[in-house]
Amino acid sequence: MNTQGSPTEADTEDIKAIEHVVATVERTQRDKDAEGFLTLFRPDALWTTGHGKVLLGRDAIAEFTRAVLPQAVWDGDVTYEVIHTQFLRPDVAAVKVRQVYHSAEGDTEGAPLYVMTKQDDGRWLLHACQNTEVRSG
Repeated sequence: MNTQGSPTEADTEDIKAIEHVVATVERTQRDKDAEGFLTLFRPDALWTTGHGKVLLGRDAIAEFTRAVLPQAVWDGDVTYEVIHTQFLRPDVAAVKVRQVYHSAEGDTEGAPLYVMTKQDDGRWLLHACQNTEVRSG
């Protein structure tokens, strides 16, 4: 955003691109598409799972994702919603996401924070991500 707080045209386009990445995270998680999910990360990405496992680099993220995602068990749907985007620089954004797994037993929620960076070709990729399980009570 510009210094007056209202989005510029470039900000609006970047926000749309960032929301597209988050929508792709949602689709690939729902479809258990590990390879599609992995295309969203920079090679030097950092990922901390909702259970605290730290994965350094796309290779480690790939190994974990290929082992876990295809066997993931949920009997409902999953949704991801961008709830806040803060540009730290024009090419770096902190993106707060609401993640909900819907099931017959009830919903469970996660609160991911994605630090995304804009690449030279204009694509936004996941660079440093932390997921946190939301516990009720």
